[in-house]
Amino acid sequence: MPGHNRWHPDIPAVVSVNPGDVFRIECKDWTDGQIKDNDDPTDIKDVDLTVVHVLSGSIYVNGAQPGDILVVDLVDIGALQGDEWGFTGIYAKENGGGFLTDHFPTAAKAIWDFQGIYCSSRHIPGVKFAGLTHPGLIGCAPSHELLAKWNQRETELVSSMPDLRTYGAGMMEDTPVLAALPNPQNAILGTLPATDYDRVAAEAARTVPPREHGGATATSRTSRAAPGFIFRCMWKGRSCRWVIFTSPKGMGKFPSVARSKCRVSSICMSISSRAAWRNTVW
Repeated sequence: MPGHNRWHPDIPAVVSVNPGDVFRIECKDWTDGQIKDNDDPTDIKDVDLTVVHVLSGSIYVNGAQPGDILVVDLVDIGALQGDEWGFTGIYAKENGGGFLTDHFPTAAKAIWDFQGIYCSSRHIPGVKFAGLTHPGLIGCAPSHELLAKWNQRETELVSSMPDLRTYGAGMMEDTPVLAALPNPQNAILGTLPATDYDRVAAEAARTVPPREHGGATATSRTSRAAPGFIFRCMWKGRSCRWVIFTSPKGMGKFPSVARSKCRVSSICMSISSRAAWRNTVW
């Protein structure tokens, strides 16, 4: 069943649930399987960042209305059987980069093997982490109005003088950019009809930054059994991602839909694949 890798209110939901339902989601890793369990960092160097982040969903919540608040309980999160490994990477300066890309311009990769709640890497001997797995990206899709606001705001940002210390959205020739603008290349839009694909792909927001709807928050406070994560409904929209990257499974529950006076609205969510680990044991 196709997921999606863009934010847009017209991407159809794949399933609907009722408040109180418990359900399981299986996810691809955020690069759609581009990074392999081997010792060669070429896949990090050449990763196609127009593909990211691949999300599972979205999930329509029956009875939710624009302006509601969604409370989401993450009952459990774990690696898929047979995929008990993940990776960390340093992205090449000319392809993604990072905040320290001037100091570490060359691509590198470490593979981490999971043993229960711990992980260790053959590439970094002597280091062991206790894991706190969480969705790195979780939120609701925007309304058409909010999407237009994002695109205007981020276009203006990219057009301004870039902060040369920031490479997180990639490079434009030799110049770092501050935002990843809509890009139809490799857009995955779920079961959207082909007749609407070109329009939505040209409008849809990238999943790189967190925004008003949630998104790439990457917070460990959304781990399993954490207190209910609260989302503002944005439209009849969607989306969730899971720092070691892996292919997880997750169980979720919408215990309640509360009425509130929110200015924008959404009724769906999705999940991708990013796992974070902390508490280093040296």
